[in-house]
Amino acid sequence: MEGKVEIKKYFLQIPLCFVLFLGLSNQNNWIDTLPKPWTLNEEQISEILPQFYQHYPNFHDRLKAFALWQVGKPYEIFKLGEEIEPDPDPIIRLDVSDCTVHVLTSLAFIQGKSWNEARENMIMIHYKDHKPSYKTRWHYTSDRIQENPYTANITNQLVEADQLETVEITLNHQADGSEFLDLGWEKKTTVDYIPNEHINYRLLKKLSEVCGVAFVKKAWFKMGLIIAHEGMLIDQKNIIHASAEYGKTVNVNFMEYYFRQDGPLFDGIMIYSLNPIY
Repeated sequence: MEGKVEIKKYFLQIPLCFVLFLGLSNQNNWIDTLPKPWTLNEEQISEILPQFYQHYPNFHDRLKAFALWQVGKPYEIFKLGEEIEPDPDPIIRLDVSDCTVHVLTSLAFIQGKSWNEARENMIMIHYKDHKPSYKTRWHYTSDRIQENPYTANITNQLVEADQLETVEITLNHQADGSEFLDLGWEKKTTVDYIPNEHINYRLLKKLSEVCGVAFVKKAWFKMGLIIAHEGMLIDQKNIIHASAEYGKTVNVNFMEYYFRQDGPLFDGIMIYSLNPIY
């Protein structure tokens, strides 16, 4: 009798699972029906943004969907600015991306229902005093992860302390004493990161459905830099990132991307949560 009851419960659960699967499938199908963002103007983007709220009321579902929508976007590096000298590039854009642009524009657009709202969000996310200027921009990803509440460091929560590596560094201070960027700014800091020997599937299983990942490059420490690249980890297995290697934004298996036949691409990672600004 007990066996019959369990079998009955099993079959009663199937329709619900099937409905949930169809719901997720339909949401992904909706993304596939949209024109790609780099083919659209600001007005067209503004018409589409409210629909993301309708299809994905949950913040992180919407973030993942928007990131997936950008797959295929052309890669160009250092293409955000303040729209005035010394960096006259746009404050926000969707026609091209580099690694940081992909993460931050995704955060900005999924919290706005128009292009102008997304632009204001970008100013909140990308500048230390929420006012656009070259010198107050979050130029250093490790600094942003440590200090910016919208991309908050969770590295130390994921592994034991003895599994972390630590670097003490002065950001923006090169080995020869000069500044890497002309900012009139430097920062002494201590950063913990997860080294390659502790990057594995067990670690990925501890992650949320969507989070940020930043890649440590030891060879860059002498330039006053820690992070060489960043992207978004989704579904505990894939990375969506604007890739110089592929020349576009791609969605690929994280472990296959990171660990190549000739060795790991980087020396470790930091993990950060992606959080709403309101």
